Amino acid sequence: MNTALVNIDWLHQNINDPDLVILDGSPVSNKANMKVKHPGIRIVGARQFDLKNTFSDQESNLPNMVPSAAVFTEECQKIGINANSKIVIYDNLEIYSSPRAWWLFKIMGHKNVAVLNGGLNEWLATDGMTEAITEQTFSKGDFVADFAPKSIKNANQLLANIDSKEAIVVDARSAGRFNSEAPEPRVNARSGHIPGSCNVPFSKLTKGGRFLPKEALKVIFDEMNLGNKPLVFSCGSGMTACVTLLAASLVLENDLALYDASWSEWGDGDAEFPVK
Repeated sequence: MNTALVNIDWLHQNINDPDLVILDGSPVSNKANMKVKHPGIRIVGARQFDLKNTFSDQESNLPNMVPSAAVFTEECQKIGINANSKIVIYDNLEIYSSPRAWWLFKIMGHKNVAVLNGGLNEWLATDGMTEAITEQTFSKGDFVADFAPKSIKNANQLLANIDSKEAIVVDARSAGRFNSEAPEPRVNARSGHIPGSCNVPFSKLTKGGRFLPKEALKVIFDEMNLGNKPLVFSCGSGMTACVTLLAASLVLENDLALYDASWSEWGDGDAEFPVK
């Protein structure tokens, strides 16, 4: 499974693979005001992957921060993930939080992981089997994280980058938020963007729960004149930045990283980071 995306046909054909692990990475809520079409159900056999309450740093005052490798290892083992698992992730908002889960596995050293293109909606449309969401227990897995810290950037690194311009910051928020034309959804958040950053809204990269074809994605990123510079992705809280990051990974050869704290930190009303 040497790809960041698998389609619905692939999942139908491989649903009985003993090494396959399907993860439901659906969020409890979202800041994009997206509505869940099919609450309370999951793809048959899927395991819950709770990004907010389990697979994020519970000691941070910022949302969705990456957990330690030790915590990630422990929680993955609890849901029966093994070193040889073939992981497919989806969410019930078509493509919203699943790329975040995909990215976590990538930076934790698991290469055999992909997002389900089309998600739960397309699975249902193709008569895929589902089940009610209930509590689950699994035999302990043997997955062990191998964390790649270079995949995460912090505010000080981005502050230095404003002058050095070594990397390009790609902001996945809406154009309205990026350009201070729409309010921020978080209390006490400033408007605007990191100086020198560019805007590739995550919502432009998908249609009907699927990523746009690679040709269309390439056009969008080519318009940004990114060259071969390293790219650092940002959004409101490190969630939808991963949608844009995954799309970039499909068509670009640039080094890709995430500003995990994103606008929750940089745009905080009490912060002193420069805003444009």
